[in-house]
Amino acid sequence: MSEAVFAEWQAKIRAAASANAPLRIRGGGTKDFYGQTLAGEVLDTTAYAGIVDYDPTELVITARAGTRLAEIEATMRDAGQILAFEPPHFGAAATLGGAIAAGLSGPRRPYAGAVRDLMLGVRVIDGAGEDLTFGGRVMKNVAGFDVARLMTGALGTLGVIAEASLKCLPLPKAEATRVVEVSADEAIRMANEWGGKPLPVSATCY
Repeated sequence: MSEAVFAEWQAKIRAAASANAPLRIRGGGTKDFYGQTLAGEVLDTTAYAGIVDYDPTELVITARAGTRLAEIEATMRDAGQILAFEPPHFGAAATLGGAIAAGLSGPRRPYAGAVRDLMLGVRVIDGAGEDLTFGGRVMKNVAGFDVARLMTGALGTLGVIAEASLKCLPLPKAEATRVVEVSADEAIRMANEWGGKPLPVSATCY
């Protein structure tokens, strides 16, 4: 079924290229508000879903673009691991492909890295309908120019993301959120003080 969906994507992309018509790549639709208003026939990625490969001992997960982030994170959490870039969820339907295409990272970014820093490999369909694979499923990859990282934040302009392999990190042993009622001036002082210390503070706000 999955490869049939993939072939359908290729046919739709080739037809659009021949007609010089735009395509609107859409996953869960949770980030429809992000970027410019889109036009064109919708290429829905949600049917191409599922975790392709996940070996916790290798700290790598490979999943299809239409896989929901919630499914991926639940599977990884059971193994004591996380997607370290903490992709923001703008709804329950958020997908892996959308997270990579948008390139948005959560508050752990300064310590764990952004989306692009954890990308190991990607399978895409380019504007001509060709099936291309870049990178791989291992940490050490010397396969040439890192095209996989270019796909992050490109919003589908470089091709339709079909599958992606990402580095995983261990789940923190403990997390804590501190809420303190202080004045705005004191909040700024405290945030600056914490920022100057070697503390794993993932976010501060007032």
